[in-house]
Amino acid sequence: MDLRFGQHGEMTRFVVEMTRKPAYQIFTLNNPYRVVIDMPEMDWGANNGKATGVVKGFRHGLFRPGVTRIVVDASKPVTIEKHFILGSSDNKTYRLVVDLKPISASQFASSTRKVESADWKNVAQEEVKTVVIPAPDGQQSSDVTRPTKPMIVLDAGHGGPDPGAIGGAGTREKNVTLAVAKAVQKQLLATGRYRVKLTRDRDFYIPLRKRYRVAEDNNADLFVSLHADKIERSSVRGASVYTLSERSSDKEAAKLAAKENKSDIIVGVDLSGYDEVVARTLLDFEQRATMEMSWHFAEMLVGEMGKEIKLLRNTHRFAGFAVLKSPTVPSVLIELGYLSNRQDEKLLKSPAQHKKIAKSLQKAIDSYFERQERLSKS
Repeated sequence: MDLRFGQHGEMTRFVVEMTRKPAYQIFTLNNPYRVVIDMPEMDWGANNGKATGVVKGFRHGLFRPGVTRIVVDASKPVTIEKHFILGSSDNKTYRLVVDLKPISASQFASSTRKVESADWKNVAQEEVKTVVIPAPDGQQSSDVTRPTKPMIVLDAGHGGPDPGAIGGAGTREKNVTLAVAKAVQKQLLATGRYRVKLTRDRDFYIPLRKRYRVAEDNNADLFVSLHADKIERSSVRGASVYTLSERSSDKEAAKLAAKENKSDIIVGVDLSGYDEVVARTLLDFEQRATMEMSWHFAEMLVGEMGKEIKLLRNTHRFAGFAVLKSPTVPSVLIELGYLSNRQDEKLLKSPAQHKKIAKSLQKAIDSYFERQERLSKS
Protein backbone atom coordinates (compact mmCIF):
# COMPACT_ATOMS: atom_id res chain seq x y z
CA MET A 1 0.00 0.00 0.00
CA ASP A 2 2.81 2.42 0.77
CA LEU A 3 6.60 2.63 0.80
CA ARG A 4 8.51 5.48 2.45
CA PHE A 5 11.86 6.56 3.85
CA GLY A 6 12.68 8.88 6.73
CA GLN A 7 15.85 10.10 8.42
CA HIS A 8 16.17 10.02 12.23
CA GLY A 9 19.58 11.33 13.24
CA GLU A 10 22.17 9.08 11.61
CA MET A 11 19.56 6.38 11.07
CA THR A 12 17.55 5.94 7.86
CA ARG A 13 14.18 4.25 8.36
CA PHE A 14 12.53 2.26 5.59
CA VAL A 15 8.82 1.37 5.93
CA VAL A 16 6.66 -0.89 3.76
CA GLU A 17 2.92 -0.88 4.54
CA MET A 18 0.83 -3.91 3.55
CA THR A 19 -2.60 -5.46 4.04
CA ARG A 20 -1.20 -8.71 5.47
CA LYS A 21 1.55 -9.60 7.92
CA PRO A 22 4.51 -10.80 5.80
CA ALA A 23 7.37 -13.19 6.35
CA TYR A 24 10.61 -11.54 5.26
CA GLN A 25 14.37 -11.79 4.87
CA ILE A 26 16.78 -8.84 4.67
CA PHE A 27 20.44 -8.95 3.70
CA THR A 28 23.20 -6.54 2.69
CA LEU A 29 25.61 -6.75 -0.25
CA ASN A 30 28.68 -4.79 -1.30
CA ASN A 31 30.28 -3.81 -4.63
CA PRO A 32 28.04 -1.74 -4.69
CA TYR A 33 26.41 -1.44 -1.28
CA ARG A 34 22.80 -2.64 -1.31
CA VAL A 35 20.09 -3.75 1.10
CA VAL A 36 17.78 -6.49 -0.22
CA ILE A 37 14.33 -7.16 1.25
CA ASP A 38 12.45 -10.31 0.18
CA MET A 39 8.78 -10.92 1.02
CA PRO A 40 6.05 -13.20 -0.32
CA GLU A 41 4.69 -12.21 -3.75
CA MET A 42 2.37 -9.21 -3.52
CA ASP A 43 0.36 -6.80 -5.65
CA TRP A 44 2.12 -3.43 -5.69
CA GLY A 45 -0.12 -0.41 -5.13
CA ALA A 46 2.35 1.81 -3.29
CA ASN A 47 3.10 5.44 -4.01
CA ASN A 48 6.87 5.05 -3.82
CA GLY A 49 8.50 7.50 -1.40
CA LYS A 50 11.56 9.60 -2.15
CA ALA A 51 15.00 8.30 -1.22
CA THR A 52 16.71 10.02 1.70
CA GLY A 53 19.57 9.55 4.17
CA VAL A 54 21.94 6.77 3.13
CA VAL A 55 19.49 5.62 0.45
CA LYS A 56 20.36 6.64 -3.13
CA GLY A 57 17.50 4.84 -4.85
CA PHE A 58 15.47 1.66 -4.90
CA ARG A 59 13.52 -0.69 -7.16
CA HIS A 60 11.13 -3.58 -6.75
CA GLY A 61 9.61 -6.46 -8.68
CA LEU A 62 8.98 -10.20 -8.75
CA PHE A 63 12.35 -11.83 -8.05
CA ARG A 64 10.93 -15.27 -8.69
CA PRO A 65 7.42 -16.72 -8.55
CA GLY A 66 6.35 -16.40 -4.93
CA VAL A 67 8.90 -13.76 -3.88
CA THR A 68 8.73 -9.97 -4.28
CA ARG A 69 12.13 -8.27 -3.91
CA ILE A 70 12.97 -4.66 -2.99
CA VAL A 71 16.56 -3.57 -3.67
CA VAL A 72 17.78 -0.43 -1.88
CA ASP A 73 20.97 1.26 -3.13
CA ALA A 74 23.06 2.68 -0.27
CA SER A 75 25.52 5.55 -0.63
CA LYS A 76 27.85 3.95 1.95
CA PRO A 77 28.24 0.77 4.01
CA VAL A 78 25.21 0.14 6.26
CA THR A 79 24.09 -2.36 8.84
CA ILE A 80 20.55 -3.49 9.67
CA GLU A 81 20.18 -1.86 13.07
CA LYS A 82 16.54 -2.87 13.65
CA HIS A 83 13.80 -4.77 11.84
CA PHE A 84 10.27 -5.51 13.04
CA ILE A 85 6.58 -5.71 12.08
CA LEU A 86 3.95 -3.31 13.42
CA GLY A 87 0.24 -4.08 13.14
CA SER A 88 -2.62 -1.59 13.21
CA SER A 89 -5.13 -1.66 16.05
CA ASP A 90 -7.70 -3.39 13.82
CA ASN A 91 -5.10 -5.72 12.23
CA LYS A 92 -6.05 -4.53 8.74
CA THR A 93 -2.63 -3.14 7.89
CA TYR A 94 0.93 -4.13 8.77
CA ARG A 95 4.22 -2.27 8.47
CA LEU A 96 7.67 -3.75 7.96
CA VAL A 97 10.14 -1.32 9.55
CA VAL A 98 13.87 -1.48 8.79
CA ASP A 99 16.44 0.88 10.34
CA LEU A 100 19.72 1.28 8.46
CA LYS A 101 22.79 2.65 10.20
CA PRO A 102 25.93 3.84 8.35
CA ILE A 103 29.15 2.03 9.33
CA SER A 104 32.73 1.79 8.08
CA ALA A 105 33.83 -0.66 5.39
CA SER A 106 35.75 -2.71 7.96
CA GLN A 107 32.70 -2.85 10.22
CA PHE A 108 30.58 -3.92 7.25
CA ALA A 109 32.90 -6.84 6.56
CA SER A 110 32.40 -8.18 10.09
CA SER A 111 28.72 -7.21 10.56
CA THR A 112 25.68 -9.48 10.52
CA ARG A 113 24.73 -9.43 6.86
CA LYS A 114 21.41 -11.29 6.94
CA VAL A 115 18.31 -11.32 9.14
CA GLU A 116 14.90 -12.91 8.69
CA SER A 117 11.56 -13.45 10.38
CA ALA A 118 10.94 -16.78 12.06
CA ASP A 119 8.44 -17.81 9.39
CA TRP A 120 10.66 -16.95 6.40
CA LYS A 121 11.89 -20.54 6.19
CA ASN A 122 8.41 -21.57 5.03
CA VAL A 123 8.70 -19.24 2.03
CA ALA A 124 12.33 -20.15 1.32
CA GLN A 125 11.58 -23.87 1.29
CA GLU A 126 8.86 -23.59 -1.35
CA GLU A 127 10.00 -25.35 -4.50
CA VAL A 128 10.61 -23.03 -7.44
CA LYS A 129 9.95 -24.93 -10.63
CA THR A 130 11.28 -24.05 -14.05
CA VAL A 131 8.61 -22.78 -16.42
CA VAL A 132 7.79 -25.63 -18.79
CA ILE A 133 5.99 -25.08 -22.08
CA PRO A 134 5.63 -28.55 -23.63
CA ALA A 135 5.09 -29.30 -27.30
CA PRO A 136 1.47 -30.04 -28.29
CA ASP A 137 2.04 -33.78 -27.94
CA GLY A 138 3.31 -33.27 -24.38
CA GLN A 139 6.55 -35.09 -25.09
CA GLN A 140 9.15 -34.55 -22.35
CA SER A 141 12.92 -34.87 -22.36
CA SER A 142 14.73 -37.96 -21.08
CA ASP A 143 18.13 -38.46 -19.49
CA VAL A 144 18.56 -41.74 -21.38
CA THR A 145 17.35 -41.07 -24.92
CA ARG A 146 17.01 -37.65 -26.52
CA PRO A 147 13.58 -37.08 -28.14
CA THR A 148 13.46 -36.68 -31.90
CA LYS A 149 12.13 -33.11 -31.64
CA PRO A 150 14.87 -30.61 -30.79
CA MET A 151 14.45 -28.59 -27.58
CA ILE A 152 14.68 -24.80 -27.91
CA VAL A 153 15.00 -22.64 -24.78
CA LEU A 154 13.98 -18.99 -25.19
CA ASP A 155 15.22 -16.50 -22.62
CA ALA A 156 13.39 -13.19 -22.22
CA GLY A 157 16.06 -10.87 -20.83
CA HIS A 158 15.70 -8.91 -17.57
CA GLY A 159 12.41 -8.99 -15.59
CA GLY A 160 11.04 -8.25 -12.13
CA PRO A 161 13.09 -5.58 -10.33
CA ASP A 162 15.32 -5.23 -13.41
CA PRO A 163 13.44 -3.44 -16.22
CA GLY A 164 16.44 -3.41 -18.56
CA ALA A 165 16.65 -0.48 -20.98
CA ILE A 166 13.79 2.05 -20.98
CA GLY A 167 12.91 3.87 -24.22
CA GLY A 168 12.00 7.51 -24.67
CA ALA A 169 8.30 6.60 -24.76
CA GLY A 170 8.66 4.50 -21.61
CA THR A 171 8.93 1.09 -23.29
CA ARG A 172 10.64 -1.38 -20.95
CA GLU A 173 13.06 -3.94 -22.32
CA LYS A 174 11.74 -6.68 -20.01
CA ASN A 175 8.26 -6.37 -21.58
CA VAL A 176 9.57 -6.35 -25.16
CA THR A 177 11.70 -9.46 -24.64
CA LEU A 178 8.84 -11.40 -23.05
CA ALA A 179 6.41 -10.48 -25.83
CA VAL A 180 8.91 -11.55 -28.51
CA ALA A 181 9.76 -14.78 -26.66
CA LYS A 182 6.08 -15.73 -26.61
CA ALA A 183 5.73 -14.89 -30.32
CA VAL A 184 8.74 -17.07 -31.19
CA GLN A 185 7.43 -19.87 -28.98
CA LYS A 186 4.08 -19.78 -30.78
CA GLN A 187 5.77 -19.78 -34.20
CA LEU A 188 8.03 -22.73 -33.36
CA LEU A 189 5.32 -24.87 -31.79
CA ALA A 190 3.05 -24.26 -34.80
CA THR A 191 5.56 -26.07 -37.02
CA GLY A 192 5.23 -29.26 -34.97
CA ARG A 193 9.01 -29.77 -35.26
CA TYR A 194 10.21 -28.45 -31.91
CA ARG A 195 9.71 -28.52 -28.18
CA VAL A 196 10.02 -25.10 -26.52
CA LYS A 197 10.68 -23.87 -22.99
CA LEU A 198 10.72 -20.28 -21.74
CA THR A 199 13.04 -19.31 -18.90
CA ARG A 200 10.20 -17.05 -17.71
CA ASP A 201 6.60 -16.70 -18.84
CA ARG A 202 5.78 -13.55 -16.86
CA ASP A 203 7.43 -10.59 -15.13
CA PHE A 204 9.95 -12.03 -12.70
CA TYR A 205 13.75 -12.17 -12.54
CA ILE A 206 16.12 -15.09 -13.05
CA PRO A 207 19.87 -14.81 -12.26
CA LEU A 208 21.97 -14.89 -15.42
CA ARG A 209 23.66 -18.24 -14.86
CA LYS A 210 20.39 -19.90 -13.88
CA ARG A 211 19.04 -18.91 -17.29
CA TYR A 212 21.44 -21.10 -19.25
CA ARG A 213 21.10 -23.83 -16.64
CA VAL A 214 17.44 -24.11 -17.64
CA ALA A 215 18.77 -25.10 -21.06
CA GLU A 216 21.33 -27.52 -19.63
CA ASP A 217 18.83 -29.15 -17.24
CA ASN A 218 16.45 -29.81 -20.13
CA ASN A 219 19.04 -31.14 -22.60
CA ALA A 220 18.37 -28.19 -24.90
CA ASP A 221 19.67 -28.12 -28.45
CA LEU A 222 19.66 -24.31 -28.70
CA PHE A 223 19.48 -21.39 -26.25
CA VAL A 224 18.35 -17.96 -27.50
CA SER A 225 18.51 -14.93 -25.17
CA LEU A 226 16.48 -11.89 -26.26
CA HIS A 227 17.34 -8.25 -25.46
CA ALA A 228 16.73 -4.66 -26.66
CA ASP A 229 19.48 -2.19 -25.80
CA LYS A 230 19.67 1.59 -25.35
CA ILE A 231 22.66 3.75 -26.30
CA GLU A 232 23.56 7.45 -26.33
CA ARG A 233 23.35 7.79 -30.14
CA SER A 234 19.61 7.86 -30.78
CA SER A 235 20.11 7.72 -34.56
CA VAL A 236 21.47 4.16 -34.40
CA ARG A 237 18.94 1.40 -35.04
CA GLY A 238 18.79 -2.24 -36.07
CA ALA A 239 19.17 -5.74 -34.67
CA SER A 240 22.40 -7.65 -33.99
CA VAL A 241 23.44 -11.14 -32.92
CA TYR A 242 26.11 -12.00 -30.34
CA THR A 243 28.00 -15.17 -29.56
CA LEU A 244 30.41 -15.85 -26.72
CA SER A 245 34.02 -14.74 -26.73
CA GLU A 246 36.20 -13.42 -23.94
CA ARG A 247 37.72 -11.07 -26.54
CA SER A 248 35.02 -8.68 -27.70
CA SER A 249 34.67 -7.86 -31.40
CA ASP A 250 34.66 -4.12 -30.67
CA LYS A 251 34.40 -1.58 -27.83
CA GLU A 252 30.64 -1.31 -28.20
CA ALA A 253 30.23 -5.09 -27.83
CA ALA A 254 32.43 -5.08 -24.72
CA LYS A 255 30.45 -2.21 -23.23
CA LEU A 256 27.15 -3.95 -23.91
CA ALA A 257 28.32 -7.23 -22.36
CA ALA A 258 29.54 -5.39 -19.25
CA LYS A 259 26.15 -3.68 -18.91
CA GLU A 260 24.12 -6.87 -19.41
CA ASN A 261 26.35 -8.77 -16.96
CA LYS A 262 25.40 -6.26 -14.24
CA SER A 263 21.77 -7.45 -14.23
CA ASP A 264 22.40 -9.71 -11.23
CA ILE A 265 23.89 -6.77 -9.32
CA ILE A 266 20.84 -4.61 -10.10
CA VAL A 267 18.53 -7.25 -8.69
CA GLY A 268 20.59 -7.99 -5.59
CA VAL A 269 22.01 -11.42 -6.45
CA ASP A 270 25.02 -12.52 -4.38
CA LEU A 271 27.72 -13.31 -6.95
CA SER A 272 30.32 -14.74 -4.57
CA GLY A 273 31.66 -18.07 -5.81
CA TYR A 274 30.77 -17.58 -9.48
CA ASP A 275 34.15 -16.49 -10.84
CA GLU A 276 35.86 -19.84 -10.35
CA VAL A 277 32.97 -21.70 -11.99
CA VAL A 278 32.98 -19.41 -15.02
CA ALA A 279 36.74 -19.65 -15.43
CA ARG A 280 36.61 -23.43 -15.30
CA THR A 281 33.74 -23.47 -17.80
CA LEU A 282 35.62 -21.36 -20.32
CA LEU A 283 38.61 -23.73 -20.23
CA ASP A 284 36.44 -26.75 -20.92
CA PHE A 285 37.23 -28.41 -24.25
CA GLU A 286 33.59 -29.13 -24.90
CA GLN A 287 32.76 -25.43 -24.93
CA ARG A 288 34.99 -24.84 -27.95
CA ALA A 289 32.80 -27.17 -30.00
CA THR A 290 29.67 -25.53 -28.55
CA MET A 291 30.98 -22.09 -29.47
CA GLU A 292 31.57 -23.26 -33.05
CA MET A 293 27.97 -24.47 -33.34
CA SER A 294 26.79 -21.17 -31.82
CA TRP A 295 28.77 -19.31 -34.50
CA HIS A 296 27.11 -21.26 -37.34
CA PHE A 297 23.65 -20.65 -35.89
CA ALA A 298 24.39 -16.93 -35.47
CA GLU A 299 25.40 -16.66 -39.12
CA MET A 300 22.12 -18.30 -40.18
CA LEU A 301 20.20 -15.92 -37.92
CA VAL A 302 21.83 -12.89 -39.52
CA GLY A 303 20.89 -14.16 -42.99
CA GLU A 304 17.24 -14.80 -42.12
CA MET A 305 16.67 -11.75 -39.89
CA GLY A 306 18.05 -9.49 -42.61
CA LYS A 307 15.14 -10.54 -44.85
CA GLU A 308 12.56 -9.38 -42.31
CA ILE A 309 13.94 -6.55 -40.16
CA LYS A 310 16.57 -3.81 -40.08
CA LEU A 311 20.05 -4.99 -39.01
CA LEU A 312 23.16 -3.21 -37.76
CA ARG A 313 26.26 -3.33 -39.92
CA ASN A 314 28.74 -6.01 -38.77
CA THR A 315 25.67 -7.77 -37.43
CA HIS A 316 27.36 -10.82 -35.89
CA ARG A 317 29.42 -9.68 -32.89
CA PHE A 318 31.30 -11.31 -30.01
CA ALA A 319 31.56 -10.55 -26.28
CA GLY A 320 31.74 -12.20 -22.86
CA PHE A 321 28.05 -12.37 -21.95
CA ALA A 322 27.52 -14.35 -18.75
CA VAL A 323 24.20 -15.70 -20.03
CA LEU A 324 25.95 -17.42 -22.98
CA LYS A 325 28.47 -19.41 -20.95
CA SER A 326 26.94 -22.86 -21.13
CA PRO A 327 29.65 -25.37 -22.09
CA THR A 328 27.16 -27.77 -23.68
CA VAL A 329 24.31 -25.81 -25.31
CA PRO A 330 24.88 -23.68 -28.46
CA SER A 331 23.80 -20.18 -27.43
CA VAL A 332 23.20 -16.78 -28.98
CA LEU A 333 22.06 -13.41 -27.71
CA ILE A 334 19.89 -11.27 -29.99
CA GLU A 335 19.66 -7.51 -29.58
CA LEU A 336 16.31 -6.92 -31.25
CA GLY A 337 16.90 -3.20 -31.75
CA TYR A 338 17.56 0.01 -29.84
CA LEU A 339 14.96 1.47 -27.50
CA SER A 340 16.92 4.72 -27.71
CA ASN A 341 15.79 5.05 -31.34
CA ARG A 342 12.19 6.22 -31.84
CA GLN A 343 11.54 4.04 -34.87
CA ASP A 344 12.99 0.90 -33.28
CA GLU A 345 11.08 1.55 -30.06
CA LYS A 346 7.80 1.88 -31.96
CA LEU A 347 8.47 -1.32 -33.91
CA LEU A 348 9.50 -3.30 -30.84
CA LYS A 349 6.07 -2.66 -29.32
CA SER A 350 4.33 -3.94 -32.47
CA PRO A 351 2.91 -7.50 -32.61
CA ALA A 352 3.48 -7.39 -36.38
CA GLN A 353 7.21 -6.83 -35.78
CA HIS A 354 7.21 -9.64 -33.23
CA LYS A 355 5.78 -11.98 -35.88
CA LYS A 356 8.49 -10.95 -38.36
CA ILE A 357 11.18 -11.67 -35.79
CA ALA A 358 9.57 -15.01 -34.92
CA LYS A 359 9.38 -16.01 -38.58
CA SER A 360 13.05 -15.24 -39.18
CA LEU A 361 14.12 -17.15 -36.07
CA GLN A 362 12.07 -20.16 -37.10
CA LYS A 363 13.69 -20.22 -40.56
CA ALA A 364 17.18 -19.90 -39.06
CA ILE A 365 16.45 -22.69 -36.58
CA ASP A 366 15.16 -24.88 -39.43
CA SER A 367 18.39 -24.27 -41.37
CA TYR A 368 20.53 -24.98 -38.32
CA PHE A 369 18.99 -28.39 -37.69
CA GLU A 370 19.04 -29.26 -41.38
CA ARG A 371 22.80 -28.61 -41.24
CA GLN A 372 23.14 -30.72 -38.08
CA GLU A 373 21.31 -33.59 -39.78
CA ARG A 374 23.59 -33.40 -42.81
CA LEU A 375 26.66 -33.45 -40.56
CA SER A 376 25.39 -36.43 -38.61
CA LYS A 377 24.98 -38.40 -41.85
CA SER A 378 28.37 -37.47 -43.29
